[in-house]
Amino acid sequence: MRIAALFLWLLMPCALAAESWNVAGDEQFAPYSFVTLEDNQPRGLDVELVQAVMAEAKIPFTLRLYPWERVKRMLDRNEVVMAFQFAGTPERMQQYQLVGPLRSGSTVFMTSLNTNLTDWAEFDDLSPYVVGQVRGYAYQSAFDKADLRRDSSAQNPRQLVSMLLAGRFDVIVGDRLQLLYFVHEQRAEQSVRILAKPLVQMPRYVAFNKGDHARADAFAAALARLRQAGALDAIYQRWQ
Repeated sequence: MRIAALFLWLLMPCALAAESWNVAGDEQFAPYSFVTLEDNQPRGLDVELVQAVMAEAKIPFTLRLYPWERVKRMLDRNEVVMAFQFAGTPERMQQYQLVGPLRSGSTVFMTSLNTNLTDWAEFDDLSPYVVGQVRGYAYQSAFDKADLRRDSSAQNPRQLVSMLLAGRFDVIVGDRLQLLYFVHEQRAEQSVRILAKPLVQMPRYVAFNKGDHARADAFAAALARLRQAGALDAIYQRWQ
């Protein structure tokens, strides 16, 4: 039986290489992952990073982007074997097998110029204001548990920025590069401010279901090889 078990363990990498993975990501997380009106082709920094790692691992895959709530449901129901991009919070680490990080991003607060909030030191400084956030997103553990006036009616970050500009929120929270991307899209750079103190520098991971160690290890090994070789640097630079 020990010989049989060893034989199966040795065959596992071959089985993984032959199996095609279904991979899902967020369709409204520009510039990290998004689709355009012209076609349904996945684009973005995280999309290219995942594609590079899968190519290095020599594992066939299909990558599609969906609304974020659907991405999480698909992973929970084993309709996909891997999903991205998950915040590296303790709660997410308990929920999924996280691998990475693929990258890190600065999570910040943004207000319109009509709001007199110019900076914050502790969460109580935000308590007089309505804080807009995307439904289903995790930001940072202490912030997620803080007693604040929240509005989670936004379905995606683009809508979150639009609702801030329309006066629905006093302040919103999100990835700095991403919020600026959507502000630029609406030519509203002169209408908003980013508070000087960031909430957190948040690592972003790919996620597998708990216990899926073989796939997680295969992805992690390929990611480590690319990092050591500096092969991902050009992708990072192209999207910064």
